[in-house]
Amino acid sequence: MSNPTVTSWKLSLTHGQKTATPATTGRRPGLVVAPGSSNNGPVTSQPTTAAPTATSEALFARARSVTPGGVNSPVRAFTAVGGTPRFIASAEGPYLTDVDGNSLVDLVGSWGPMLLGHAHPEVVEAVARAAAAGTSYGAPALAEVELAEEIVERAPVEQVRLVSSGTEATMSAIRLARGVTGRELVVKFAGCYHGHVDALLASAGSGVATFGLPGTPGVPEAATAATLVLPYNDRAAVEAAFAEHGERIACLITEAAPGNMGAIPPDEGFNRFLAETCAAHGALMISDEVMTGFRVSRSGYHGIDGAGWRPDLMTFGKVMGGGFPAAAFGGREEVMAQLAPSGPIYQAGTLSGNPVAATAGLTTLRLASDEVYAHLDATAERVQGLVTEALTQASVPHVVQAAGNLFSVFFVQDAEAARGVTRIRDFAGAQAQATHRFRAFFHAMLEQGVYLPPSAFEAWFVSAAHDDAAIDRIAAALPRAAVAAATARPDTEGKA
Repeated sequence: MSNPTVTSWKLSLTHGQKTATPATTGRRPGLVVAPGSSNNGPVTSQPTTAAPTATSEALFARARSVTPGGVNSPVRAFTAVGGTPRFIASAEGPYLTDVDGNSLVDLVGSWGPMLLGHAHPEVVEAVARAAAAGTSYGAPALAEVELAEEIVERAPVEQVRLVSSGTEATMSAIRLARGVTGRELVVKFAGCYHGHVDALLASAGSGVATFGLPGTPGVPEAATAATLVLPYNDRAAVEAAFAEHGERIACLITEAAPGNMGAIPPDEGFNRFLAETCAAHGALMISDEVMTGFRVSRSGYHGIDGAGWRPDLMTFGKVMGGGFPAAAFGGREEVMAQLAPSGPIYQAGTLSGNPVAATAGLTTLRLASDEVYAHLDATAERVQGLVTEALTQASVPHVVQAAGNLFSVFFVQDAEAARGVTRIRDFAGAQAQATHRFRAFFHAMLEQGVYLPPSAFEAWFVSAAHDDAAIDRIAAALPRAAVAAATARPDTEGKA
């Protein structure tokens, strides 16, 4: 049945003020930015039966004709949840506005970088000045030196090399570790994601420790044959692997607190144990803080969990780029000195240290004060409490879990709930979720103007711009979403 023609809205920008102007459409209006709102101001809602998505649908069809799957990173395609991905027209503060004019409270934050919220005026101003001075030089510039100094001041590293992506950072760190040690084997954990490096796209087998098998077509077995995959948070597996292969292990790489199988913090003392084990066997420990770095504290997860130890190498990304393609890896000076041109291990990048990206990251970090981190922590805790309350009232089995202000909701199976499962410790636990409940929950939230990560295996992100108005919208959407999760049933193929 077709909807009657109603008045919808389109957004325009006039002298820095967002205004909403009527436009004719054949669908009902969704959530819209209030006329005259600016500087992350309040958002009002209009009653809806379904948010309009016609323009996103058309763009998705258009994109699929020229881009594999219609997206440039797989999770954006909504494959895990179904439906049409929202194409975004603009973003400000804690809100996204899609091409159909729907305003969405954003709990993705570009997958982490938007620590201060979208389009922070001081970041935008600094970027505009940098771009006006030239967008790329292919030569050293002040901004990259200042960004490196800021990272060294915050993190337990003595030198850093700037690159353009988290994948590039982890790939380079592993090459450096292999070059420094003269060894080949790499140890990683099942469920920890370190970018789409061939050697790290390995899946664990059924044994306690398994040499990696490629996790995707296109990666030859030889590329993962030197990767040893262990279950996360399993000290015995680590001890066994190093006992058998210690003289061949170049490095162990781990997310400081995994966020790519949902937020799964390390057991108490686990990261320190890893560092000590690596040191005892002459291997290097690489702590991947691409996701947690400068987000969960001014020093990343190491600021929460780093007492008495430090990794040999660290990788950074997301927040340190302020929303631009920028990343880094760093460590002890004697290790970093082995990189060209100081040493023999080659690494290079045309756009590494790009002046615009470095300016965005530097400005973001300088604005990330203690007050900002206190707000992030309080906001994350508040949202977690609201989610727990709504799901509990709807009798939905779940675990809400956090690593600092990074958090996830695990929709545990009824049988797990009956066993009293209160914590997810590893990838096997994360995989056991009732994902059909998440799909229903996701879409019910989206229909009410709240944008969650479109996968049950991703972390949620808040920003310094999430204020009472944004939290109120999340709170208002949760009861209906919780009921949707409670009444959801597995699909006809028998998937969870």
